[in-house]
Amino acid sequence: MFKNKILLITGGTGSFGNAVMKRFLNTDIKEIRIFSRDEKKQYDMRQHYKNDKLKFYIGDVRDLQSVKNAMHEVDYIFHAAALKQVPTCEFFPLEAVKTNILGTDNVLTAAIEYGVKKVICLSTDKAAYPINAMGISKAMMEKVFIAKSKTVDPNRTLICGTRYGNVMASRGSVIPLFIEQIKSGQPLTVTNPTMTRFLMTLEEAVELVIFAFEHAEAGDIFVQKAPASTIGDLAQALKELFNADNEIKIIGTRHGEKRYETLLTKEEYVRAIDMGRFFRVPADKRDLNYDKYFVEGDPMLSIEKEYNSDNTERLNIEQVKEKLLTVDYVRQELKNYNYDLYTSYAEKYGFER
Repeated sequence: MFKNKILLITGGTGSFGNAVMKRFLNTDIKEIRIFSRDEKKQYDMRQHYKNDKLKFYIGDVRDLQSVKNAMHEVDYIFHAAALKQVPTCEFFPLEAVKTNILGTDNVLTAAIEYGVKKVICLSTDKAAYPINAMGISKAMMEKVFIAKSKTVDPNRTLICGTRYGNVMASRGSVIPLFIEQIKSGQPLTVTNPTMTRFLMTLEEAVELVIFAFEHAEAGDIFVQKAPASTIGDLAQALKELFNADNEIKIIGTRHGEKRYETLLTKEEYVRAIDMGRFFRVPADKRDLNYDKYFVEGDPMLSIEKEYNSDNTERLNIEQVKEKLLTVDYVRQELKNYNYDLYTSYAEKYGFER
């Protein structure tokens, strides 16, 4: 599907952008365009890979013209540009609006104008029952791409999205923080040990996007089934992996945080199509002629079930350790921290030294 095609990744210097770029770089894809604001990250990426398939575009999704500058001849877009850190968005909610909502509209407007074949928009579990500015802006982003998908023939430009949970060791997430605290001998700062979060690797996030690319209809949202862990067990698993004796310090829930995250709301769960490892949530195809819906309800909506990090598969500490050792970042940090410990895990779990 990607042979001789041009792929544009917005936010391409981020954790997801790097992962999906590496997935496609050595295939028969024609070109991968990295669109982002940070010239230093682009420079580092360019110097590291030195590959003519990679093309770099400086710009900001907030600026429609800069998006259009990167759009000519593009076949597919993975839209990953976002403000995603909860505390940052809490203090600067209008910045989240500009990037996550208006920026997405700019990308879709340009994609439709230039005849891009498929656009996959990346969302987050925090968009389901959102309580913080980041989640609210991502929920509105989903509404934007669903509405936009209805304005264009899907045979010309198909627009859909994915929603996933915490990506392990992604930039700004808790795993790098815990590892840094272990290495520096500081206490591991846990907000609430009973708080649960989905655990996904970057590779699984890429698989979700590719699955959506292959199976989506216009306006769909795809969700990957994922296990979860408590934050307390995650901290303990990292301590045991690094053979550390750091104190675990409970600091209390931060502004804008939930005790658990939801990937499918009750309203979505009743419509979701189970596709094995994934759920597909079809878009609501109704139009604005709403009169008949005052007399024709949906009995399915009385079902009280959702899909969240409290009712999914719960990993114990040993299982969390195994999951952590599938993450390149964790293995590299462990290798640098204690090489003998790293080699013992390599022998036990069968990964390369």
